[in-house]
Amino acid sequence: MGDNIPDTVKKCLDILNDNLEILTNIEFDLNDEKHNELISDMKLHNLFDMTEDVVESEKIKRAESKLIRRQSEDF
Repeated sequence: MGDNIPDTVKKCLDILNDNLEILTNIEFDLNDEKHNELISDMKLHNLFDMTEDVVESEKIKRAESKLIRRQSEDF
């Protein structure tokens, strides 16, 4: 029974790693839905500013996701 515990933990970590990307994508999709609001009378410079903010935000989210994935691989 003692030999089965490390194998069981490894199987659980493998399952977690396999599903981590799927869960992260679901989280991104849900957050995108929250942020998809129409704003009327938007000026062009405001649109550019918002676009840059969204790009930076997505880069940060992806970096956080990759960090979590790397940390989970270390276990």
